Amino acid sequence: MNAVEILIVEDDPRDAELTLRALKKNNLANNVYVAEDGEVALDFFFCKGKFTERSFQNPPKVVLLDLKLPKISGLEVLRLVKADKRTSHIPIVVVTSSREEPDMKEAYALGVNSYVVKPVDFDKFVSAMSSLGLYWLLVNQPLR
Repeated sequence: MNAVEILIVEDDPRDAELTLRALKKNNLANNVYVAEDGEVALDFFFCKGKFTERSFQNPPKVVLLDLKLPKISGLEVLRLVKADKRTSHIPIVVVTSSREEPDMKEAYALGVNSYVVKPVDFDKFVSAMSSLGLYWLLVNQPLR
């Protein structure tokens, strides 16, 4: 598997496609992988299942994580990733429709790097995802 710069963990195909379109608009979608549920995301992070050929030495530069996921919730994915020394340094941005304060508090308590509420408006959503991609891929200096 080629190096993945952005891991999108999103079960809604429309939201995943909108995010990809926003990243492509800024030429940031070359090395993106979409995990459709929390179980696939954890397999990706921990090099299990169909990702046994992946290496912990090549983590994504950023993860865009939805909270409301099938199989394993986004908060549980966040908890497990941030608790493991092999993956705790990977930047994770929650991108969700939840404005619920308990979700925000728990996400930050678990170590999320940023919490973004999905805008309902298409243009605002594209702008927000473009800005996220530009920041995390071009501005942020990741720990390797």
